[in-house]
Amino acid sequence: IISIGPQITTFTTLAAATEAVKELTCATKKNYIVYTDNTKDNKGNIRVFASIYDPNADNSELLPIKSEKEWKIIETILESIQEENNKDNG
Repeated sequence: IISIGPQITTFTTLAAATEAVKELTCATKKNYIVYTDNTKDNKGNIRVFASIYDPNADNSELLPIKSEKEWKIIETILESIQEENNKDNG
């Protein structure tokens, strides 16, 4: 679970995050999806989740990301998108 500021909740922002992790997909041969349930952490930030999935499966199960390196890359991508949103909105 990653907590990002409230602006991350827009569909286009989450779509951009999912698009951005495609680069990570190329490196790891895994597919990632970034999503939220719109709940907030104790600081008021929206909780964002990321999982691994199989796009070719009929009913793909969301699998946990176990690698610390993969999490760090995803966090960096989301933070970068959040910074861009803050510039655009601020």
